[in-house]
Amino acid sequence: MSEESTTPDSFGQMRRTMEAYSRGDFDAQMSVYSPDAVLDMSARGLGIFEGRGAIRGFWEDYYRSFHDLKFQLEEAVDLGNGVIFAVVRQDARPAGSGARVRTREAWVSVWHGGLFVHGSSYAETEEGRAAAERLAEERG
Repeated sequence: MSEESTTPDSFGQMRRTMEAYSRGDFDAQMSVYSPDAVLDMSARGLGIFEGRGAIRGFWEDYYRSFHDLKFQLEEAVDLGNGVIFAVVRQDARPAGSGARVRTREAWVSVWHGGLFVHGSSYAETEEGRAAAERLAEERG
């Protein structure tokens, strides 16, 4: 079985990126994306974004929709073959509202050479976990 290990560097990059998300630091966020990365948010009804420019545009638009947006990494598992499964919590106040929104979602990402090359987000964590496990097996 060919196994591309997701190095501790990928975990470290992912954790630093989560901190950058909470700070709204787009330069730090984008530094971990490969130039031709793909962010597939279609399972959330948000579309597919290809390349750093499109991905940055997505995140900038996303942040404009919220105030005090924070991300918290609840769980992260290296499934092998470059695949990381993570459970992420978001907490924010929608722009123009006094209410708070809290979500718990699954992020599935593929890393190569310490860079994010593909990722997806799922509202249902078990759906995301199953997708991540299938992806890791397919890449094996």
